[in-house]
Amino acid sequence: MRTSEVVEGYLAHVADVRRLSPATVRAYRADLAALVAAVGDRAITGIDIDDLREWQWQATKAGQSKATAARRTSTVRGLFAWAAEQGLVTVDPSQRMVSPKRGRTLPAVATVDALDAVLSDASVRAADGDAIALRDHALLETLYGSGARVSEICGLDLDDIDHERRTLRLHGKGDKERVVPFGLPAEHALQAYLVRARPVLWARRFAGEDSAARTSDNPSQPDRDAGTADSRAVFLGAKGGRLGPRAVHALVSRTVAPRVGAEVLGPHALRHSAATHLLDGGADLRAVQEILGHASLGTTQIYTHVSAERLREAYRLAHPRA
Repeated sequence: MRTSEVVEGYLAHVADVRRLSPATVRAYRADLAALVAAVGDRAITGIDIDDLREWQWQATKAGQSKATAARRTSTVRGLFAWAAEQGLVTVDPSQRMVSPKRGRTLPAVATVDALDAVLSDASVRAADGDAIALRDHALLETLYGSGARVSEICGLDLDDIDHERRTLRLHGKGDKERVVPFGLPAEHALQAYLVRARPVLWARRFAGEDSAARTSDNPSQPDRDAGTADSRAVFLGAKGGRLGPRAVHALVSRTVAPRVGAEVLGPHALRHSAATHLLDGGADLRAVQEILGHASLGTTQIYTHVSAERLREAYRLAHPRA
């Protein structure tokens, strides 16, 4: 059987049987597509350890990070383990692959003052009533205020927000659901966006449609689209569809990155910052674990190292005997 056919079978298995998240399946697909491109779409039984090592070596020369290399190695091992279970291969060459050790790198964290400045700027822009500016302000406040992943914020639906309790129901990795709190500034920004901006963005979805397709009660929302996933989305794009992670990444990179001296910065930096600031403020580590939705406390503990690094840096700069 050709490698590409085995890959498709494995991807169907992890999606339908193991029920991994769509984002994880996409990552697996990209990793395995790179493997097929490197070794050729030939019989999977013809792939040996030399082929896999050459694939690893080429990726290393191209500047692949240790974390990416470790993930790709794990993906290939999963593919061959499944192929062996299905009787598609008799020898598993991936067992002899060496996975590079991941270095523990500290996540990028913005200071409280830097984020205050970013959010103040966003609030000033939103005061003019522009729909995109109102959305961006609410989006930044919600990301930082909840510590949510960008995929969780983009997947947020209107009925996932409890305005009275100021909580969000988030759907995280592995389709795990959790409820997290968010602050009063985020609530104010969300209310302004939902009342003044979201209807404007939603109307843009149908700007080119015949007016007869619109209902008399809500001229911006045709009945036939009332049940779509986008109609329930909290955050909408400029054309009225559900906002995607790429647009959020561009927003954070444009607004937050200059404040922390970075050329490019993703939305995960707001999650890192929220976690670090919670711990700096005295929050319990397990409470932060619950808010972030980490399966392991060890994953959350990296933020204690971030705080320790900042403490050492402050000591080095301020103490005369440092």
